[in-house]
Amino acid sequence: MSTSAAVVVYGATGHTGRFVVAELRRRGIATVISGRDAARLEALAAEWPGVVVRSATVDDASSLDRALAGAASVINCAGPFAVTGGPVVEAALRAGIPYIDVAAEIEANVSMFADHAEAARKADVPVVPAMAFYGGLGDLLVTAAMGEWTTADAVHVAYGLTSWHPTAGTRAAGQVSHERRAGRRVRFADGALQYHDDKASELEWDFPEPLGRRAVIADFTMADVVTVPSHLAVPAVHTHMSVEAARDLADEGTPSPEPVDGLGRSDQTFVVDVLVRAGDVERRATARGQDIYAVTAPLAVEAVQRVLAGRTRTTGVASAGAMFDAADFLRALAPHVSVELPH
Repeated sequence: MSTSAAVVVYGATGHTGRFVVAELRRRGIATVISGRDAARLEALAAEWPGVVVRSATVDDASSLDRALAGAASVINCAGPFAVTGGPVVEAALRAGIPYIDVAAEIEANVSMFADHAEAARKADVPVVPAMAFYGGLGDLLVTAAMGEWTTADAVHVAYGLTSWHPTAGTRAAGQVSHERRAGRRVRFADGALQYHDDKASELEWDFPEPLGRRAVIADFTMADVVTVPSHLAVPAVHTHMSVEAARDLADEGTPSPEPVDGLGRSDQTFVVDVLVRAGDVERRATARGQDIYAVTAPLAVEAVQRVLAGRTRTTGVASAGAMFDAADFLRALAPHVSVELPH
């Protein structure tokens, strides 16, 4: 198979990586699967005829260069992204191809903007970090909700998850972030990321149906605190998490997600409810769907297709809301995600 128009999925054997490969194949996009475990990659290739296998490790730059040679783009699905993000994006820039990742690690997201923006701009290569359920979806919803507004006084992104059965990758990434923060919490307030030791608190959030009014952990901070202020003039970004999901995540005994349908999705459902406020005016945008890991695949693959088709608004390192027409992108996610946007 020719790889001249292929998308490389690094971390293809992981839980989210498998969803991404399946979505690429569903859309008829030539795919190269990559990662550090050659045996697991070959086993996966046996399930998916036509994919090309190129094993690579992040501590071997030449192996990454071989994995990306001749490809059209790369999607990095291999966490912890604090370890993989730098080497894979640097390989993409050497190859002159777009880079997209699904990182929900706040520090890794910050590093992507801080450490690679100049090189990506000089190379005129699109780099889209956090193109996933956390970071990407919220950023698109906030951008669509703001519409013609150039500033807002506050942004709230409330995550209503019926449950959260974390993957091994989620737990590993969470541990890395916990260690990098020395156990502190993080928020975006007064125009900057702030690390703090304040005790977590709960509040009530009126989610649209089917969830309704739910208790949430206030300022349960997710990657939106990096993506949203990277391009929108907002002094504060608050992200909140349903209590049920937060408890699942905190419980070391919570099992990994189990598939319940032919697409491999779990029975978890979600509502992401965004509220932006400017003065006395409020606007909302909402997304509903099933399985936060599975829904990352259409987000990342839609981004790849738009980048390769030139349907972008900028180049270099940029979040989803800055790179794409947010409202149009969100509507294109049907039937995976249903959205309600301001008129």
